Amino acid sequence: MSTTETTEHDAGAGDAAAPAAEPQPAPGATPPKAPPLISKAAAELVGTAALVAVVVGSGIQATELTEDVGLQLLANSMATVFGLGVLIALLGPVSGAHFNPAVTAAEWWTARRGGAGVSSREAAVYVPAQVVGAIAGAVLADAMFGEPLVKWSTHDRSAGHLLLGEVVATAGLILLIFGLARTDRLRFAPVAVASYIGAAYWFTSSTSFANPAVTIGRAFTDTFAGIAPGSVAGFVGMQLIGAAVGLALVALIFMPGRETAE
Repeated sequence: MSTTETTEHDAGAGDAAAPAAEPQPAPGATPPKAPPLISKAAAELVGTAALVAVVVGSGIQATELTEDVGLQLLANSMATVFGLGVLIALLGPVSGAHFNPAVTAAEWWTARRGGAGVSSREAAVYVPAQVVGAIAGAVLADAMFGEPLVKWSTHDRSAGHLLLGEVVATAGLILLIFGLARTDRLRFAPVAVASYIGAAYWFTSSTSFANPAVTIGRAFTDTFAGIAPGSVAGFVGMQLIGAAVGLALVALIFMPGRETAE
């Protein structure tokens, strides 16, 4: 449930006009610098923790306010949409606002093949930060609502149709994020990614976890948003498969154009 901080620009081969010059800083201004890795790791940890706190906390609040499961899911999904959009807008300029090992792995793979993405060192820092943040977010949400700080979920989610839902949810997320990057429209990511996750809550059978770190974190809470520890491995495996499918779709749909003879 997140986005990437870098974009890829495909120049039109038949464009007769010269590309516009890169904007230059004003005389005497300090050139922009990339945030240090520790800041990026902190953004990923805090962002993932906040995201899971929103997901788990809104689920607890919803079950306390109504017994209607449809209304519970509506409240949970709306809170997630708003929370995720704010977190991407806030932390995207620092770390790219991945909050998701599947997104980080996809960026790392893209960078290995010569595209924009994260380095191996960044990926090795991002993923543990995301997992620790997800667990901390679940514990925080439980603490705010007077629940046991750590109680393994009993919500089994191992059925085959739920696993298929995770493949679809994650593939769509990767396609969206990297499609926006390929078309130089990442400025829309806070709204687009949050909207996609909100929709996927409803159109996928699994309610769109689409995130290995969030999946692990949600195993630590026996509440509305929880997932039984025995279901975690299956969900994470399907999410990684979904990420691979998403990257394949990006390569197919956003294939660079070829120069045409006039």
